Amino acid sequence: MALTVIAGATATGKSALAVDVALALREQGIPSEIVNADAMQVYRGMDIGTAKITGLERRGVPHHLFDELDITEEATAAWFRERARAVISEMQQRGVHPIMVGGSGFYIEAVIHQQQMPGTDPAIRSRLEQQTADLTDEQLHDLLCEVDPIAADRIDQRNRRRVIRAIEVYELTGRPFSSFRADAAELWQPTRLFVLEDERAVLNARIAERTQAMWRGGMLDEVRTLDRQGLATSPTAIHATGYREALEQLHGRCSETQAVEDTVLATTRLVKKQRTWFRRYHDAVRLHTGDPGNIRCIADAVADDLAHDVDARPDHETE
Repeated sequence: MALTVIAGATATGKSALAVDVALALREQGIPSEIVNADAMQVYRGMDIGTAKITGLERRGVPHHLFDELDITEEATAAWFRERARAVISEMQQRGVHPIMVGGSGFYIEAVIHQQQMPGTDPAIRSRLEQQTADLTDEQLHDLLCEVDPIAADRIDQRNRRRVIRAIEVYELTGRPFSSFRADAAELWQPTRLFVLEDERAVLNARIAERTQAMWRGGMLDEVRTLDRQGLATSPTAIHATGYREALEQLHGRCSETQAVEDTVLATTRLVKKQRTWFRRYHDAVRLHTGDPGNIRCIADAVADDLAHDVDARPDHETE
């Protein structure tokens, strides 16, 4: 039973489409469940700022790999691959079709491809953190650019953890972090890739509207709670778009207007990186956000794959 992946940039409507597809497949007698592939939706309590799908919006479709970690815990691609593959395999053993949905391209590739994952060395990591503690974000990012300009172009310089991780991999393996990409890697299992796309101007307008709605919906209260739990010093969660900006407002270092504007800017930058990343998926079916034919396109492809699986079985008999 092949894996279905619905990927795309932030605010392209992936979560809602995945639920629609799962329900359409259910009507065809194909039980389906959804697996999260958003790096920040694995955290408990980070709901509004990550646009995590609500219980009502799930419409009875089981969802997996949400709310897995506390914000003080570190999420890595290696951890995600292990958890996601275990969940997907268990679903398939139950005869359930897995639909993986998200915009974290590195996490998606970690799951669907058999690429080698670079190791880690706590001693090297600790030394790098100490040696670079006095550097600005820009200076640290420049160090990465010297050894791996491709990774430097793809990693936000404000994300010091990821920048140091990329430098660590270079020191540990002698290879650029970017060389561990899965462009030509063997698939873990048969996979159908769908990428949701929309015009940049439309996406930007949607992002601005959604960010305003997040603040109206309680973003600052959510961050106030997370702040008491250690958000500011969290290894991964603090890098979620909008949370650092909301913290700045919470502690009086900027106005709400500035926090919202900074979040919109950070999100549009993220979308640009996501669009570039998913452009490499040459075998993916490209779908336009909001097209009413999207549900049928994916559901029919899944049904066809399952029919071919049955036809290919050695003991399959035809009338």
